[in-house]
Amino acid sequence: MLFMYPAIFHKENDSYWVEFPDLEGCQTYGSTLNETMEYAQEALTGYLLTLLEEGRQIASPSDVSSIAHDAESFTTLVTCDINQYKDTKAVKKTLTIPSWLNDRAVSMGINFSQVLQEALMQKLQAR
Repeated sequence: MLFMYPAIFHKENDSYWVEFPDLEGCQTYGSTLNETMEYAQEALTGYLLTLLEEGRQIASPSDVSSIAHDAESFTTLVTCDINQYKDTKAVKKTLTIPSWLNDRAVSMGINFSQVLQEALMQKLQAR
């Protein structure tokens, strides 16, 4: 699943550091802006995976335009796709839905597993 959070990039001397205001303690740094962006994506991924694995609540991302920063810094969105890093071993689940809903979904070619995964990730992110 793709996550997107605002991050504040700070320039200090000849390097950069970044923080995620919505995610306490999620920070990293780098020598160049490109390197810092790469490390920011890695930090965000690791932070969110840890929260999910520990069953902890994931904060909702703030509106990037509402994040205050000083004149030497800038705010941008950083994205990460946790699906490429987490354990992707499939687990079989049995569920029950109304017959009419099943018939309609089958006729539309809906992938039940994908819909359930997306709904669960949204539910987890909302908590």
